[in-house]
Amino acid sequence: MAIRQWIRMGNGLIWLPAIAVGVLLAGCTSTQKSSVGVVDRNHSGANSAVQRQPVTSGQYRVQRGDTLYSIAFRFGWDWKALAARNGIPAPYVIRPGQIIRFDGQPGQTRPTAVATAPVVTNPRTGSSVSSRPPAPPQQPPVRPQSQPQKTVATAPVSAPNTSIPRSAAGWVWPANGPLIGRFSSNGSLNKGIDIAGELGQPVLAASDGSVVYAGSGLRGYGELVIIKHSDTYVSAYGHNRRLLVREGQQVKVGQTIAEMGSTGTDRVKLHFEIRRQGKPVDPLQYLPRR
Repeated sequence: MAIRQWIRMGNGLIWLPAIAVGVLLAGCTSTQKSSVGVVDRNHSGANSAVQRQPVTSGQYRVQRGDTLYSIAFRFGWDWKALAARNGIPAPYVIRPGQIIRFDGQPGQTRPTAVATAPVVTNPRTGSSVSSRPPAPPQQPPVRPQSQPQKTVATAPVSAPNTSIPRSAAGWVWPANGPLIGRFSSNGSLNKGIDIAGELGQPVLAASDGSVVYAGSGLRGYGELVIIKHSDTYVSAYGHNRRLLVREGQQVKVGQTIAEMGSTGTDRVKLHFEIRRQGKPVDPLQYLPRR
């Protein structure tokens, strides 16, 4: 004989077979457990470590500690393209509260008004000269002026270590240790490599360049150093215990720039990235073979 149970439906009671009761309850349970992920784009843009794909819409309000390089790194843009898109001239100063826009594709430029300097006549020679003062030399982007400089320990500048193996392009490994994470071109996976090591182990500059970011403002990277090697390439060194360089400092290949640590992650390791015109590339294609 089939087992039946009373089930309340609305204001009344009905008889249902036991198996039907089980199916009904299971359906209710699964409905309660299911959920739809919601992304707060307005909030995540300012606090997430880095966008996996270039952002081509929306805007970002500059926070204390930001530089043009760190914003470009975070949102997948080349720093030159981002400066051009927002009409930011050299020396690329940005300030807290300033709006950085990402509409369009990286590489597109936003038209900017160019003021023309008045032309005056030199009374001695009769020749025409411009009254515009000479343009200042180009400098790397700097922190917003209201941001106090972060105190970091600085390592003495040493001569390049010629004993470190280099690739044909002049790159060296940024740390000794086993490779525990490889680059992936998939949009949601690793955009660099991970090298295991000991706490406090030296982290080396992979090539000559200028430090354009040193801080912990990009969530997920911990204490981070970004080095500009040319108008094309930058490299990034994350999860350090201590930074030994500051923004604007020139570094040589093989120079110690930080101490390996576990800030922003669950183990001691170095996360290392190389970006070509703002796009992550596989560091193993640039580093010497082991």
